[in-house]
Amino acid sequence: MTQPVDPQEGGAPVEEPVPAPVRRRGWTIDTTPLRDPGYRRLFWGIATTTIGQQMTLVAVPFQVYALTGSSFLVGVTSMVALVPLIVFGLLGGAIADAVDRRRVLLVSSVGAAVTSALLAAQALLPGGGNLVLLWVLTAAVSAFTAVNSPARYAVIPALVGPAGVPAANALAMTVRQIGVIVGPLVAGLLIGLGSLFAAYAIDAVGFLVAVLLLRGLPPLPPGRDAGPLRLRATLQGVWEGFAFLRTQPVLLMTFVVDIIAMLFAWPQAVFPELSETRFEGAPNALGWLFAGISIGALAMGLTSGWVSKVDRQGAVVIVSIAAWAVAIIGFGFAPTLWLAVLCLAVAGAGDMVSAVLRSAMLQLAAPEEMRGRMQGVFIVVVTGGPRLGDLRAGGLASAAGVTFAMASGGVIVVLAMVAVALLVPSFWLFRASRATGSERV
Repeated sequence: MTQPVDPQEGGAPVEEPVPAPVRRRGWTIDTTPLRDPGYRRLFWGIATTTIGQQMTLVAVPFQVYALTGSSFLVGVTSMVALVPLIVFGLLGGAIADAVDRRRVLLVSSVGAAVTSALLAAQALLPGGGNLVLLWVLTAAVSAFTAVNSPARYAVIPALVGPAGVPAANALAMTVRQIGVIVGPLVAGLLIGLGSLFAAYAIDAVGFLVAVLLLRGLPPLPPGRDAGPLRLRATLQGVWEGFAFLRTQPVLLMTFVVDIIAMLFAWPQAVFPELSETRFEGAPNALGWLFAGISIGALAMGLTSGWVSKVDRQGAVVIVSIAAWAVAIIGFGFAPTLWLAVLCLAVAGAGDMVSAVLRSAMLQLAAPEEMRGRMQGVFIVVVTGGPRLGDLRAGGLASAAGVTFAMASGGVIVVLAMVAVALLVPSFWLFRASRATGSERV
């Protein structure tokens, strides 16, 4: 593994400290990483920004529809946010591997705070805002978030040590699921009270709190020496990341299996149709369908103590994705709302296990100098996959029905996981205890 650099010794390599063993906690979520003051600051930074970000994700499409009355333009807004997320997710990963990651976190958090404050200000404009300005600010906050995310997850191994990575990921992803559930509910309440400004302002305040927390982090230099940050060097860094990824079958498959799961079995596009047809008359059917996956993910996060004990991470990822797919098949056939939500919750639990372990595999198996770029690709995959899945599910459901769209996709995912286990045995056999972060895996 690449030795860290002590900035007080003129860049001389120092011995990497041996991480303290992680305390085992059975089934309850493992909170051991919170003992580390640096990770504790990072965790609460994530917690303070997640709810606000989810509120903005509700407020922006609501405001677009209020301004235009067009669902098509609401869809265009989604693409306005997605493009910078992809572009700056990749660039942000390269930046996180070229400069101090603490600096990246601070600058991107300040940028997001300022942009969210501007979103709040434009909500007060006469007529309820301006569509073009709203799009520009939406793209900007998406770009700052995309730069922030790779650095945020790339620093986890340096803060908690390799043994603490799975538990740290579980904590971060669990608090995110709480935000996914709470944020939209609070945003809906504020919007219902006529306070769109407050929904954006809370997001800005959350980022400001995160800045204050992140200032207390120690310097977090990348695992390599780098010159001044330049666009050409950053683009070269992105290319080097993809070139490295092609030589690493295990790391590559962490992305491939997630794309397969999301492309063929992401169900969100069929929720509106089901709420208006199969589950018509059920109280708040649409809300329960949208909450189903997050409910299961949150429940799994709160009982994820066992995840930090998993050594055969590749095998468990494959099994958990297969469980996701089987649950989606059940969802496609579910005749009642409660059974559909239960299937979605099971799917969300499987996805949570997969996400925690795939992120841990990236952080453990990638060398320090590549972790930012690998997390950049991770952000692009987990963001773009569901949108491609929406396109497939919506189109197939329109042509052949919801049940066929969901069941056929689930079957494809199960068969694909069997194929991955047989054709890429290095992924199936991957063990966290053997990951060095510097060897080809």
